[in-house]
Amino acid sequence: MFSWWTVGFPLVGATALAAPLIGLQVPIAAVVVLLVGCTFSSVHHAETLAHRLGALFGSLVLALAISVIEAGLIVSMMLGGDQPELARDSIFSALLIALNGILGVCLLLGGGRHYQQSFRVSASNAFLAVLVPLSMLTMVLPSYTVSAAGPVFTRVQLIFVAAVSFVLYMLFLYVQLVRHRSDFVADHEVVPDTPRPSGRNAWLALALLLTALVAVVLLAKLLSPVLEKSVEAAGLPKALVGVAIALLVAITALITNQSLHLGLSAPMVVLLFTTFLTLSFTLNTGRTTVLEGFVHLAIFAAFVLFTMLP
Repeated sequence: MFSWWTVGFPLVGATALAAPLIGLQVPIAAVVVLLVGCTFSSVHHAETLAHRLGALFGSLVLALAISVIEAGLIVSMMLGGDQPELARDSIFSALLIALNGILGVCLLLGGGRHYQQSFRVSASNAFLAVLVPLSMLTMVLPSYTVSAAGPVFTRVQLIFVAAVSFVLYMLFLYVQLVRHRSDFVADHEVVPDTPRPSGRNAWLALALLLTALVAVVLLAKLLSPVLEKSVEAAGLPKALVGVAIALLVAITALITNQSLHLGLSAPMVVLLFTTFLTLSFTLNTGRTTVLEGFVHLAIFAAFVLFTMLP
C-alpha cells in the first residue's frame, strides 16, 4: 500500500520548498528528481483512493489529481512571464498525447494480445459528445472571432466559454456518476488482487496526495525558467514547453490580465479534426484491433513532427 518512495517524495518535496526560506538553494537536478517523484507519488495515492471509492468515483479522483498537476504547472509558468500561448499548447499537447499516443499504444498492445478489444459504445459516445465541443470552443473558435485581434477571446467571450465548459463537464459527471451510471460500468468488472484499503489508509493517502500536489506545483515554479531556457537554447519552438508539461485555468488570465492565445494554427486544427474524425470511426463499433492503434500512433507521430518542424 505505502512504500518508501510514496511517502518519502511528498515529504522531502515539501521540505525542499522551505529551503530558500533559510538561505539554502536546491540544485536543479534535485528539483527534477523530486518533481518526478512527487508526480508519480500523487498518482499512486490517487489510485489508492480510487481503489477505496470504486471504479467510477476512483476514475474521477485520478482525473482531478492529474488535472491539478497540469493546471498547477501551467499556471506557475504563466505567472512567471508573458506566455500567452503556453496554456493552449499545453492543453492541445495533453489532448493529442492522450487521444493518439496513449490510446494508440493501448489499442496496439491490447489488439496484439487479445486480437480484439471491446468496450461500451454508450460511454465512448458520451465522452466524445462533450470533448468535441469543448475542444472546438476553446481551441478552434478563437481563431475566427473578430471582436479581439489575434486568436484570443474578449473578456466576456472567455467568461462565457469557461462557464459553458464548466457546465458541460459537470453535466458529464452527473450522467457518468448518477443518472446513467450503468452505461459507464463494464459488464464484467475485474476484481483486483489487492484488498480494499482501510479507511485509515485512505485518509493517509489523501493527506499524502494533497502534499504531493502542492509540492509538484511549487517545484514546477522553480523549474519552469530552466525548462524555457533549455528549449530556447536548443533552437526548438516554444510549443515544446507545452508538450513537455501538458488544462488551462482561464481564471488565471482574467486575474493577471494576460492575453490568452487560444486559437490553434491551421496545421494543428487539421490534426485536431483528423483526431476526432478517426476517433469517431475507432469508437463507433465497440471493438478495436491493432489497425486502429497504428492509425492513432501515426497521427501522434505527425503531431510530434509538426510541433518540432512547423
